[in-house]
Amino acid sequence: MLLVRGHVAGPDKLRVLSLYEGFFAGGARVLHSAVVAGLQAGGAQQHSVLSIHRAMRRETMVQKMENDSSYQLLRGAGVPVSSLIRRFGGTGHLVAISAAAHATAARHAARADVILSLKEQPLRLINQVGFPRTPVIACLHRSDPENQQGALDELRTAVADGRIAAIVCCAESTRAAYQAAGIPGSLLHVIPNGVDLERFRPAPGRVRGALRRSLALPARAKVIAFAARYDGMKNVPLFLAAARVFLTRERTGHVLMCGAGMNADNADLRRDIETCFAGASALLPRLRLLGLRPDMPSVYAAADVVALTSRVGEAAPLCLIEGAMCGAVPVTTDVGDAADIVAGLGFVTPPDPEAIATAWTAAADRRAELAPVLAASRERFSQTRMIAAYAGLITMIRASSMSV
Repeated sequence: MLLVRGHVAGPDKLRVLSLYEGFFAGGARVLHSAVVAGLQAGGAQQHSVLSIHRAMRRETMVQKMENDSSYQLLRGAGVPVSSLIRRFGGTGHLVAISAAAHATAARHAARADVILSLKEQPLRLINQVGFPRTPVIACLHRSDPENQQGALDELRTAVADGRIAAIVCCAESTRAAYQAAGIPGSLLHVIPNGVDLERFRPAPGRVRGALRRSLALPARAKVIAFAARYDGMKNVPLFLAAARVFLTRERTGHVLMCGAGMNADNADLRRDIETCFAGASALLPRLRLLGLRPDMPSVYAAADVVALTSRVGEAAPLCLIEGAMCGAVPVTTDVGDAADIVAGLGFVTPPDPEAIATAWTAAADRRAELAPVLAASRERFSQTRMIAAYAGLITMIRASSMSV
């Protein structure tokens, strides 16, 4: 168990503790960490983060907390980060939490005015008998509550026990799904996802050309970017099937696959590729596995299209927003709020390889035409707007708890 000295907030600052299951590559952690860093920078709140696990085994790799980009963002913003368990955690494997670890978590919670739970999984800590009755805001980022391996039951328990003061839903599809699962609508607040518009922006022509050269992409190639972790919900076989159709039709087309597990070390991905591209190995040099990238704005700015082929679970996919803000035309299956996000900006397709490949070509051909539309949508996806909404909700919950 790792013990970290507590951080003392100024007397006038609202103290907020975020609970994470662990640190690993994923949109929910990227977004929540950006919110926490932004709120910390605002000066009115003092934030800290407690992670249940110090390392996670996800997407065929072990990801240590200190190596994660979200952890590094938080520490760079002056947010204290600590953890409870050194052993690996992972999907479907909930490591038992010792009494000492529970006591440590309770001490962190007792120092906070408000707790933010990143998704439902950390609620298993909060639901323990004797845990401080600090108001909790659960932050939800999926649209399939029944597919969270018992986490929905933890949320229901916390709601029934009166521990949950509010729930942030990153999308309308999230609110609808959780309300249908029996969570009271009065608790559900939609705060749409946003991104850092200074970081995610189109590259001028000459810079874009240099980015393409750095990625060994031809200047006139039609380039598709796929940013996702290797997970069943992302429907990688469908993406690969569409990529085969696209690369067969477009002789200068290139496809980039980025994210945790999107590399040659992933045996499952290699098998998917071998199966999909059987008899078409000549296409594979134009299918690039880039893995985790710290420079995703550059990848998006070099691409013509940002693609998503997910089948379930998505709420407000960050990759579509990030890519669009960098000038890549979004093309997605109809999952979560994805269709609403790309309405007027890109294309929505059925889960069919031929239809997806056709949409990729159309999107690439219309990139210049759609550039002004993408530029005009930027304020809608502002991270500043999102952070202000979180700040307002946290302040409201704190004020409500003080008046009781």
